[in-house]
Amino acid sequence: MERTVNNMLIKLVNLLLANRADRRAVTAIEYALIAALIAVVIIGALSLLGTNISYTFFSVSSEL
Repeated sequence: MERTVNNMLIKLVNLLLANRADRRAVTAIEYALIAALIAVVIIGALSLLGTNISYTFFSVSSEL
């Protein structure tokens, strides 16, 4: 009986630890998705504004 209780406690602790690790993985995936979304927005903005920014830098360098 005592051995069964110990085995159940060990299984419970292992289950709790496994869920804790899963939460960390989910958080890491969420941060990765946020970083990817930010990268897509930056790339999109630079591709839309790229020629204007290039012209502005060219104008500034010409004036110097």
